[in-house]
Amino acid sequence: MNFYDINLSSEIVHPIEDMGFTEMTEIQYKSIPLLLDGRDVIGRSNTGTGKTIAFGIPAIMNIDSNNCQDVKSLILCPTRELAIQCCDEIKKLSKYMKWIKPCAIYGGASMENQIRQLKRGANVIVGTPGRVIDHINRKTLRLDSLSSIILDEADEMLNMGFREDIETILESVPEERQTVLFSATMPKAILDIATQYQTDPIMVKTENSEKSVDNIEQYWFDIPMGRKTDALVMLLFAYSPKSSMVFCNTKKTVDDLTEALTSKGINAIGLHGDMKQLQRTQVMNAFKKGNASVLIATDVAARGIDVDGIDIVFNYDIPQDIEYYTHRIGRTGRAGKSGKAYTLVTGRKQIFALKDIARLVKANIKEITMPTRNEICESRCNQTIDSIASDVKSTYDSNVYNVYDRLMENGLSPQDVALCLIDGMLSKQLENIPELDIPQPLKKRKNADGSNVKTVKIDISVGRNHKIAPNFILGALVDATGMSGKNFGKIDIFDSHTTVEVPKESQDFVIDSMSGGKINGNKVTVRLYDYKSKDKNRDRKRYNYTDTRKSKRLDDFYNFDKSNTKRTGHHGGKSNRRGKNYNSKG
Repeated sequence: MNFYDINLSSEIVHPIEDMGFTEMTEIQYKSIPLLLDGRDVIGRSNTGTGKTIAFGIPAIMNIDSNNCQDVKSLILCPTRELAIQCCDEIKKLSKYMKWIKPCAIYGGASMENQIRQLKRGANVIVGTPGRVIDHINRKTLRLDSLSSIILDEADEMLNMGFREDIETILESVPEERQTVLFSATMPKAILDIATQYQTDPIMVKTENSEKSVDNIEQYWFDIPMGRKTDALVMLLFAYSPKSSMVFCNTKKTVDDLTEALTSKGINAIGLHGDMKQLQRTQVMNAFKKGNASVLIATDVAARGIDVDGIDIVFNYDIPQDIEYYTHRIGRTGRAGKSGKAYTLVTGRKQIFALKDIARLVKANIKEITMPTRNEICESRCNQTIDSIASDVKSTYDSNVYNVYDRLMENGLSPQDVALCLIDGMLSKQLENIPELDIPQPLKKRKNADGSNVKTVKIDISVGRNHKIAPNFILGALVDATGMSGKNFGKIDIFDSHTTVEVPKESQDFVIDSMSGGKINGNKVTVRLYDYKSKDKNRDRKRYNYTDTRKSKRLDDFYNFDKSNTKRTGHHGGKSNRRGKNYNSKG
């Protein structure tokens, strides 16, 4: 349905055209007529479906130009970013309505500046609950003439603990007003608020709202314990997105990851709730302008961020709330465009968690393998070739010829010059690409004749209690046998022992090579794993090669330096073949 098809004034239609919109989204054409009629509405729709315009148009159209001195509309948002963004949208919509005076009030900003704006006669207030209550208590915000109150992202405000604040505000506004709730989900708490504070509300629900991510390709990678950062670096180098978002569950992870990516030459910036408002504004401006290609954020900090053109969303951590998954990946694939979402998974627990998410949100999330370092390097080389080929000209500035001639006079050949320039273009990029060996279960591999590889498990007499990490085991196997790391499969670390999947044809050679040696200073015995062992307590606690339960703590425990990508014998440690002392310090 077109915006012209409903009874909108020219002052509204023109700015909508300026914003590039003609067709209404489902939530807009279902809710705008009801809101213009003054009805109380509960709108259920996902992020990125045009909710701000859906409630913004009625909010300003219902303000009479002859009676606009007092606050008429109050819009509550869960975060500062969403309040700023929502206020900016209201300003755009009221571009030709000079009597509309929006004002954003939120924590972390100057109270004095906000008071000055309110005194100038603001009549549409967009704010966070806490700061709105502060102004009410200071008598700097009066809501006696309020005609409508809108709760945007109501579910998120409740998740953030704002229920008491919301109820305080709702009880301090006139009873005769329009009350509107917009939410991506409808938990019982939302319905309780609707029952208590709305009058005969109409539920507006977009059909197949959970399917709004159908145009997003969704994948996941199985990553070894403690190697998610290296994996993310490799994926960013492999896919080279112009704009991407990375989601983490904690503020500390955001800070650590931002530092790690920056050290690899990736233009990344972080965003979380502990940052001051000025910092947050600078971060968002840099990302929107394209000065930074990667935004790393927590779910709460990223709530309400509306940036077009995001190519890829990465889930560095599995979302703690299933609903967050849809909100996260919904940042890409907007306005009918396609997008991609990648989730980094470590361990069976996370795999099961992601499968639960896929089932509940009815998403097809496919497992794919990580690109290898060689593949990424080849891709970078091809990009360099294309870049040089496209920059070659038939003629150049005289200074260019002058420099070239002087280089030739110094005894350099054209090949010397070309190689030097290409090295300058490539060396730093290739140096920053980490090495990430991910042993796959050998049972999934094929022999040259197409038959399945036959495997057995060997049992090594060191485990978690001996401060052993998977890279220690793999490095020792490679050093002792001379075999490639790819010849070994799944590594499971238990409290007192470790099992490794090896080719059946090599079992005796591996056992003989490893027996009597040391791993991380511990003398080991190696034998075939006894599948019929009745010692169940021995296997009670298993730490899988790709298990990140408490991964940060385990990495500290193992003293595993994740930044070390230059590895000897696939593990970066030292070995003594003669003494069989596989003392990997990873």
